Parts: sequence; C-alpha cells; structure tokens
Amino acid sequence: MNTRLAVKRIKDVFTPRDQAEGVGAKVKRFIGTRNLPNLDPFLMLDNFNVALPAGFPDHPHRGMETVTYMLSGELLHEDFKGNWGGLAKGDIQWMTAGKGIVHAEIPASFDVPAIGFQLWLNLDRKNKYCMPQYQEFKADQIPEYKDDKIHAKVVAGEVLGVKGPVTARTPAYFIDFTINKGTNYEHAIPKEWNCMIICHSGSMNINDGERQIKKGDGCVFAQDPVNDELIKISVLEDNTRFIMLAGKPLNEPIAASGPFVLNEKAELYKAFDDYQLGKNGFEGAGEWQSTIQHLRHKKEQLEHQVLRGNFPA
Repeated sequence: MNTRLAVKRIKDVFTPRDQAEGVGAKVKRFIGTRNLPNLDPFLMLDNFNVALPAGFPDHPHRGMETVTYMLSGELLHEDFKGNWGGLAKGDIQWMTAGKGIVHAEIPASFDVPAIGFQLWLNLDRKNKYCMPQYQEFKADQIPEYKDDKIHAKVVAGEVLGVKGPVTARTPAYFIDFTINKGTNYEHAIPKEWNCMIICHSGSMNINDGERQIKKGDGCVFAQDPVNDELIKISVLEDNTRFIMLAGKPLNEPIAASGPFVLNEKAELYKAFDDYQLGKNGFEGAGEWQSTIQHLRHKKEQLEHQVLRGNFPA
C-alpha cells in the first residue's frame, strides 16, 4: 500500500432505481443513465435480478464487449454461431462482439433468479471490427487473493500480486472484493483512468469517512490526468462486498444506438444495414432464432431437459 500517493477525489455517490430492460426484466443501471451517460471506456453497467419468464432474448451487438459476472442463480447463453452454455454463481463471461454477434441471455429458472452484473465496455477504433471472441471462466478458475480479512476475485487487473485471467483489449480492472468489518484497504488507480465502486453487500467509509456507501450504492471518482491516486476504504460490516471497476479512457467519438457502438454516424447506419441484410459479420442472423428464448413458455421442458444438460433442444 503506497501512502505517498494522493487520495482520489469522490465525484458522486448515488443509488440507482429499477428500470425496465429486455423482456419483462428489471435492472439497476449504474452507468448509462442521464446522470452518468458513460464512464469512458465503460458504456453501461447493470445489476440484474431476473427469473423466467423474463429475460434478454435474441439481440445483436457490434463494436463493444459485454462482461457478465454472476452473483447467484444461473443465466443461459446462446449465439447465432452455435455457441451455448450457462453461467452460475461466481462465473464470468467476457464477450467481444467485434464486427458482430447475435445472442440471447435467459435465466435458467422460474423460481431462482439469476443475479449479477453486466458491463458494456467500449472497443477502440482499431478493434471495432475484430473477430468475435469469448473468454469464459468458472468460479474456481478465477484467481483470488485471500487473507484473514480480505478476499478478492480478480477478473481483470491485479490485487496484491494476484492477476486476473482476462485479456482486455481496453485496459481495465474488474475485481470483486469481500472484506470484513474493521479492515482498512487502499488501492492505487493509474493516472488518467476512470474508476467507480459498486457496493452489493454491507457498507463502508470511503477516503477516511468523506462518504459512506451501502448495498446498492455506486461511488464515482474524479479522473486525474497526471498522477496515480489511492482509494481508501474502511469497512463497517462483515462480508461487505463491492465491485471495483476502473479503465483507461479511449477518448474517441461515440456513435451509439442500442447494442451498436461505433465512432461515426455513418458506421452506425451501416451496422443496422449489415444486421438487416445479414452481411459483414451478421451472416445468417436473419434466419437464426435461439432455442433458449422460448424457455419462458416451457416450464416443464426447462425443468426436465435444460437443467439436465440437454440444452439446446
């Protein structure tokens, strides 16, 4: 811990409300709102809590990455290239849409909700049209730092010598901390990077008590263009959990509409054309329908087939 660094200034603390997303689903949106339209390079961050018949049926992406991190339950995934699977508690999927992906994300149960976070991460100009890629890690494959006070699951970035497994095209941290009451922790954030903390259990003081945040709160920090800075955390309850999110800004123009994120409006119009005409990365999209989007109508089939590993039908 480097106490010689200055303490990072808090820019805002807020508590998002539920809002509609997908089909029948509700999320708490931390990034991608009127108050915080983006946090370059991050475009959107949702905390989802969804069970069937709600979900996120077939939809496209281009020019960005989605990061799905599960806190509990199970979320099924299927795309138009034949990739499919499920994410359970503690699992991570880092999906690079690049030039084009069409997929569906559907909870695996009518009774047990899928709860987690989904982050949208921008790609720079040179990677907007890269080949799609998945980086998926089960909970026991994600490196962890542990001592008697701190437990950190390191998806991307580094904590006390433990590095995450994800190769991020845009330099970023994504770390899930669990820290016990009375523990003080400091984390250095590189100069120029944007950063925020999302508390999803317990409570803590930030920067020697400057602000207190609790479950459901987000805390955004001011960017410093010159110096690395420290975030100082003092935990007030046992098993306090928070996501630390930080990334290097791209500082590029954004032309976005729904799931398409490009640099220029002309590229955005072309993305819609490519998707509708099934070309330039979206070949076959018009004829494809996911199997899992229909599970909301098939409770008996879900219970007897999907949960026994016979998905897709």
